[in-house]
Amino acid sequence: MQKTPHLHSFSSNFFAYSSMRFFRKSILGVLLVSTGINAAAQVIQAPSAPTSAPATLPAGVPRPTQSQAPAGQVPGQTNAPRTQQPGTTTTPQQQGTRSQNGQTGQGTGNTTQQGGRTQAGQTGQGTGTTNQQGQTTGADGKSANAADQPLEELDSGQEKTEQELLRERELAAQRRKLFGYQLFNDPANGGAFQPNVNIATPKGYVVGPNDELNINIYGFSEATYPTTVNPDGFIYIPRVGPIHVSGLTIEQAKTRIQDRLAKIYVGLKSGPYGAANTYMVITLGDIRSIRVTVTGEAIRPGTFTVSSLSTAMNVIYQAGGPSEIGSFRNVQVIRSNRVVASIDLYDFLTTGIQRNDIRLQDNDNIRFTTFKSHVEINGATRRNNIFEMLPGEPMSRLLELAGGFTSNAYKARIKVTRFTNRELKVIDVLQADFPTFATEDGDQVVVESVLARYENQVGIQGAVFRPGVYSLDQNKTLKQLITSAEGIKGEAFTGRIQIVRTREDMAIENISLNLADILNGKAPDIELKREDQVIIPSRFDMAEFAEISIVGEVITPIPATPYVSNMTLEDLILRAGGLKESAAAAQIEVVRRKKDVDVTSKSAQVSEIYRFNVDRDLSIKATDSKFALFPYDQVIVRRSPNYQEQTFVNVDGEVLIPGEYPIITKDQRISDLVKMAGGLSPYAYVEGATLVRTIQISEAEMKMRQQTITELADDSPKAVVKQDATSQDTQQLIGISLRKIINNPGSSEDMILQEGDILRIPKQLETVRVSGEVLLPTTAKFRKGQSFQDYISQAGGFTSRSARKRAYVVYANGSADRTRRFAFFNIYPRVEPGSEVIVPQQTRGELTPLQVIQSTTGIAGSIIGLVTTLVALRALAR
Repeated sequence: MQKTPHLHSFSSNFFAYSSMRFFRKSILGVLLVSTGINAAAQVIQAPSAPTSAPATLPAGVPRPTQSQAPAGQVPGQTNAPRTQQPGTTTTPQQQGTRSQNGQTGQGTGNTTQQGGRTQAGQTGQGTGTTNQQGQTTGADGKSANAADQPLEELDSGQEKTEQELLRERELAAQRRKLFGYQLFNDPANGGAFQPNVNIATPKGYVVGPNDELNINIYGFSEATYPTTVNPDGFIYIPRVGPIHVSGLTIEQAKTRIQDRLAKIYVGLKSGPYGAANTYMVITLGDIRSIRVTVTGEAIRPGTFTVSSLSTAMNVIYQAGGPSEIGSFRNVQVIRSNRVVASIDLYDFLTTGIQRNDIRLQDNDNIRFTTFKSHVEINGATRRNNIFEMLPGEPMSRLLELAGGFTSNAYKARIKVTRFTNRELKVIDVLQADFPTFATEDGDQVVVESVLARYENQVGIQGAVFRPGVYSLDQNKTLKQLITSAEGIKGEAFTGRIQIVRTREDMAIENISLNLADILNGKAPDIELKREDQVIIPSRFDMAEFAEISIVGEVITPIPATPYVSNMTLEDLILRAGGLKESAAAAQIEVVRRKKDVDVTSKSAQVSEIYRFNVDRDLSIKATDSKFALFPYDQVIVRRSPNYQEQTFVNVDGEVLIPGEYPIITKDQRISDLVKMAGGLSPYAYVEGATLVRTIQISEAEMKMRQQTITELADDSPKAVVKQDATSQDTQQLIGISLRKIINNPGSSEDMILQEGDILRIPKQLETVRVSGEVLLPTTAKFRKGQSFQDYISQAGGFTSRSARKRAYVVYANGSADRTRRFAFFNIYPRVEPGSEVIVPQQTRGELTPLQVIQSTTGIAGSIIGLVTTLVALRALAR
C-alpha cells in the first residue's frame, strides 16, 4: 500500500489539533487511532532497482531510493517498536527549497524549522524529541518541561513537601545568579539559536542517509537526477546504478558521482575525444535529521532530533544550558568515543566569538561537565553574578567577566571572603595584585564604593553673590573663596563671620573672624581646609522683623505690613489707597509704643498718640510734614462725626404716593412720613396701620436668649416652653395708633423712624378671622356690636380641647389682647375689623425629668398636708 502525503499529514496534525483536556480524558483512544492511522500509512518500499533500470519511471511508481522493510517498520531501522510520547506535535511544512523527510514510527512528531529547508523530526522509544520552541523529550520518553508532561502525572495528587519546595526555590535563585543562565532559559527567546537552513551547501558537509542530492548536468548533454541517500548510504542513478556516498563530504561525493557518470556522459572529462564539454553541479536539497544526545549537568538532558546543519550551540540552547552545578567553561562534544571539541561558553557570552562550535553529526554526544570553581562578586561592578573561574585565572579576569568597575567603585582594594578547612577568612587584595591573585572555589568578592566625602570641597553661604560649593585646589584661602563667590553683598555683616570646620576626629569646630580687617589688610588671610563652611551673615538676618498697620476709614485697610525705613505717614496712607469720604482727615492718629516705660510707676505712660490734619491731597502742614513712622506704629483714621450715609424708609398701602422716602432729619417721625407720602387715601384703615422694624441681635444676645428659654422650660413644672429658631436679623411688628399720631403729631405715640422701617396702612377691613381650637375655623363678616363669643359661635363653638382662658385677639395693627379672668367668669377682649380670634389648644407636653420631680414632690407634699390636717381634726374632735 502506497503512503500518500495526505494521509501522513492527517496523522501528524491529529495530535496538534487535540486539546490537552480531551487528551487527558481520551489518551488511550487517541493512541489507538493514531496507531491505526500510522499502520495504514506504512510504506512497503521496493528493493533497489538494477543498474539497467530506465532513466524515466512511469507515473505513480515510487522511486526506489530506500531498501525494503517489513510493514510497520521504518526502513533502515531495527525492529524495536517506537511509540509516540504524549505531548509531541506535528507542524505543517513551511515553504522553502529544501525539506527533510525524517523517519517516522508510530505517533511520529515532526519538527518544522522556518526557512528554505524543513526537517521532519524523528522519535522512538528511549529517544528525546525537540520541537521548535526547545521543548525536549528526555531519554525516559517523558517531557522535560512540566507543560509537556501527561496530565495523569500532573494530577496524580503527589504534593511536594515544604523542604522540597524550599530546595527548588533555592536552586532557582542560585541559577538566576549564574552568569549566562538567563541567555539559555529566557522565555522571550523562543526561537533563538536555530540553524539557518537557507544557506549554500557548506564545504565539508558530510552526506548521510535521507539527504537529497540534486544532480544537474548541462552543456553538450543535459539531464537532471533528483536522488535521495538510502539508509545503506547509496543513491540510485538510472543506467549507472547505486553509488555509495554516505560518510563522504559533498566535494568527495561530487567527485565519485562524476567518475561514475563519466561512463555515460563522456564529455564530463577531457580525454582522447576532446576537451570536456559537459558539466555537472550537485546541490543539496532536503536535508536529513540527526540525533544528538546531551548528557551531564544540563537543564534538560536527553536525545534531541535536530537538523544536520545544526551546530553544538543549537543543541546546547535546546538543552537549556548548564545546570547549577554544570560547567560553562568546558562543554565537550564527543564523537566516536573521543572528544572532538571543547566549548567555552564564556567566549560567546563576553565576546560573541563561537570557538569550536562544530557542526554536529549523527549520534554525537554533548556532555556538560561539573564546574571547577564558582566565585561570586557583588558591589560596585557592572555585573553582580556568580562566575565560573578556570584554575589559575586571576582577579583581573573576574573583574573583566563582571564588566569592570562602576564609576563609584573603590578600586584600590577588594575584599575577598574565603573558606578555609576550618573557618572563614578575609583577604584584602590590592590593585597591584589583581593580575596575580588567584581565585578559589566559594570566594565571595565584594567591591566597595568610594566614601561619601569630598577630598577638596569647601563651601560658602550667606551674603555673597554666588553661594555654593567650590574646589579647595583653586580656593586655598578665604579671600580667594570670596573672590570666586563674586564678592560680598552690601548687607553683609563683616564684623563677625564664622568658619565651621570638621577636624580630623570628626568634631565640629567654630572659628569666628573679623572679615572687615582681613579685607582691609589689617589681619592676615586665613588658609582653608577640606570641608570648611564659610558663613557670612546678613544684617537683615540679625534685624528684628517689624511691621506697621493702618486701619479705619481708608480704601484698603492694612492690618500688618513690613516696616520700611523712612516711610512717612503720607506714604502709608497712599499704600492703603487713600482716605474714604467718611474719614475725619483732621483727626488722624498715630499710636506709638514707648520703649522707656517706668516699670516702678503705677501710672507710667506706655504709648504715645500723635494727631495730624491731612488734606485730601495727602499733604500735611509744614510743621507736621514728613512725619517718619517707626516700627510697630499703628495709624488710625477715624470716621467723621458729621458724616452720615443716606438712609431710607418705606410706606405701603393706603397713602397717596406709596414708596421709599429718605430720612431727612434725625428726628423724623411717622407723621412726617405720612405727610411726605401725600396723606391717607379715603379707604385707609387707620386702626390697622402697622410699623415693621428689623431688629438686629448680636450672637451673644442670641446665645443668652436661648439659655434663658432653656432654664425657664426646666423650671416650669406645668408648662412646656418651645424653643423657636431665631436669627440675628428678624422683622417684628410694632403696634401703633396711627389715628392718635395724626391727631397729635410729635406726641409719644409718634415714633422716630429708623433705617429700613416699613409703614403699612391697610385698606378698610371688613372681616374677622377665627382660628385655633374651634369646630369650624372660618372668616366672618365684621358686624358692629358683635362680641367675642358671637364670632366663636359663628365658627361652631369651642371644642373639648379648647383653652378658653387663654384665647386672645390679634388686631390688624399687630397688637394683641388676651382673655382676662374675674371671679369665675372669663372676660374676652373686644373684636375689631381685620382682627384674628385665636383659641389655643390645651397642651400637655412631655415633661422634662426636673419637671416630673417637681410635680411629684408637690403632689406628695399636698397629700401629706391633707393627711396631717385630717389627723389633727380627729384629735380635736375627741
